Amino acid sequence: MITVRAPATSANLGSGFDVFGVALDRPADVIRVEKAPRTTISVTGAGSQYIPEDPDKNTVGAVAEALDAPAHIDIDKGVRPASGLGSSAASAAGAAVALNALYDRGLSREELVPVAGEGEAVVSGEAHVDNVAPAILGGFTIASGGDLTAVRARMPVVACLPEIAVSTRDARRVVPTQASIEDVVETVGNAATLTAGMCRNDPKLAGKGMDDPVVTPARAELITGYETVREGALAAGATGVTVSGAGPAVLALCREGNRRKVAREMVEGFADAGVEARAYQTRIGPGAELF
Repeated sequence: MITVRAPATSANLGSGFDVFGVALDRPADVIRVEKAPRTTISVTGAGSQYIPEDPDKNTVGAVAEALDAPAHIDIDKGVRPASGLGSSAASAAGAAVALNALYDRGLSREELVPVAGEGEAVVSGEAHVDNVAPAILGGFTIASGGDLTAVRARMPVVACLPEIAVSTRDARRVVPTQASIEDVVETVGNAATLTAGMCRNDPKLAGKGMDDPVVTPARAELITGYETVREGALAAGATGVTVSGAGPAVLALCREGNRRKVAREMVEGFADAGVEARAYQTRIGPGAELF
């Protein structure tokens, strides 16, 4: 048996739509795989009742097929589905790393990213890698045009998850199909600033680059209480706040020492809007780990 811990992730980070992603220390999925004549899947944990165990409908089934690695795959979900924290990516990434080791396929972590992306296509309809890249490689990742760059950033983060659901498909439907040249220029500048901040492990600089005038405002409309939560987090010392992936989770970059205050304000912000929420006081961390 091979066991892998696969982390939650946050994609986009505001200005890096479909390109940027970070791995989070917590929450995480635990994936266990054993060789078998055919692939079977069992799922327990957060939201497991909503996850199909049919290999043709589960992200890990597509990964097993891509690697020609039939196995019994047990998924203990720590990352809730439809959370904006890369739930399907955690499972796909964990399965890719685990099955690669189980069958000694010899693929590098970079080579496993598109394999895990095939699993993502089962859920979103397209093989996006902005979540699976950090889930496998760790840190801050840039995935564009088939190229991958990973930066070993380590900085404090709060991920606040409200008790509402936003599907990836719904969140993609509201993304504008056009943008003004002014908004494009602003987004490019912010993305460059965020990248520089990640390379320097500078939460203030990275947070400054999270603003996005195009995608985030549209997706924020799907999240009850978003503006109140964002304003409260910034007032509590967050350096940047945005929608995590497709939502509904909200991500805040922080400095050391103020995560607790930021987390409290975010939970209270959702409560003021009549929404229960929990906050993960975490940080940008490593990718999937064998143990």
